[in-house]
Amino acid sequence: MPLIKSISGIRGTLKGDVDSSLNSVVIKKFTSSFIQHLKNINKNKPISIAVGRDGRVSGKKICKIICEVSFNMGIKIIDLGFSTTPSVEVFIEQEKLDGGIMISASHNGVEWNALKLFNSRGEFISKDDFNKINSIIEKKLFKYKDLNSTGKIITNSHSIEQHIELILSNKLVNVNKIKTAKFRIVVDGINSTGGIAVPLLLERLNVDIVKLNCEPDGNFIHDPEPLEKNLVELSKSVLEHNADLGIAVDPDVDRLAFIDEMGKYFGEEYTLVACADYVLNNNSGPTVSNLSSTKALKELTESKGCNYFYSAVGEVNVVETMKSKNAVIGGEGNGGIILPSIHYGRDALIGIALFLSHLVEKNCSVSNLRKQYPSYYMAKKKIDISNISFEKIFQKLKTEFSDCEIIEIDGLKINFKDSSWVHLRKSNTEEIIRIYSEANSILKSNQIADKVINLVNDL
Repeated sequence: MPLIKSISGIRGTLKGDVDSSLNSVVIKKFTSSFIQHLKNINKNKPISIAVGRDGRVSGKKICKIICEVSFNMGIKIIDLGFSTTPSVEVFIEQEKLDGGIMISASHNGVEWNALKLFNSRGEFISKDDFNKINSIIEKKLFKYKDLNSTGKIITNSHSIEQHIELILSNKLVNVNKIKTAKFRIVVDGINSTGGIAVPLLLERLNVDIVKLNCEPDGNFIHDPEPLEKNLVELSKSVLEHNADLGIAVDPDVDRLAFIDEMGKYFGEEYTLVACADYVLNNNSGPTVSNLSSTKALKELTESKGCNYFYSAVGEVNVVETMKSKNAVIGGEGNGGIILPSIHYGRDALIGIALFLSHLVEKNCSVSNLRKQYPSYYMAKKKIDISNISFEKIFQKLKTEFSDCEIIEIDGLKINFKDSSWVHLRKSNTEEIIRIYSEANSILKSNQIADKVINLVNDL
């Protein structure tokens, strides 16, 4: 598998040759170029960055390499140890650092790891920044210091606690009422730092916690993406312990999913819907999600007299739209919650706090809360396009569905007159087109996706 390079950083498997794996040579070059980029931005003033890691076994070794590079380039690096992506983002912003790195391959398997890069605002770097970093790599423009001008390595193990304090001080989080509710919650920490962060947050909220896979040893007990098919154990545990709900996160804690008290999947698409419902009840304003997210958010937002906006897929694009529209909440359909009053980044911890606040305000069960939202069902499929022109596919679909609303901001999205839709995007890493379709039944959603696939296969 080749290295995956994007504006979020660099990602790859640990095995492979020097040009296609996330090896020490690649890590050194990429880290050196990122630091040099920060130096160029700041006109060679003293640079300080933070680095954190999720529970993957490989993270400690990668962190050591990054710290050594930073030291040799004469900058101060704060080693946060075990952390979460949103905790690192918050730490960068609060401590007024110049940037940071999170070592995590997010929802990918244990054989993967990645370097996620952040700017001084604790946000993912821009496309322009990424291009500049690549140019530095290609031209080998990074410079090391002599032994008399080396940097400094500082350890700080409190980034998660610092992040939690910020969440608990947010005016939207009803701390006292949550404490009074005395929830019993099962937490699936997927053997990563969610097993540290989520219980720490819930303990502060007087929650009776049942821990599941919370030892951060990096040996993921199941596929780390918090989808229904991967949360069978969590569903059973909720029933066994007579819990009020179950919580699942991905390894770096920027994705969030819930299991209701009946052991049923709440739906990662509806994590954002529920949190937005609560926020809009307390703070009116626009909402944002990407083109592949459920339209339930649009309907909810407009029902409250507020404006909904869509963006291209990707956290950077969602954040950009949120800023331009002054959105009060936004995110993506993978369970990613972005609350600007905390920071502009997907954050499962603030999502949990908002969701519990919503439950106590509504005074209802998780299953009853789900019934209050429109029910849409999504199918997610893909097409091999190695022998077919991407443009040819799109032209055929635009002709076939010419009587429908067509959006070409990010691939091709077709909105049908009955409120169903389909979205096609070319993968950045494979010769495939990803297909997302949504309708009022899973049967119809699959039928829409299959019709598109058949049209493509006829080319």
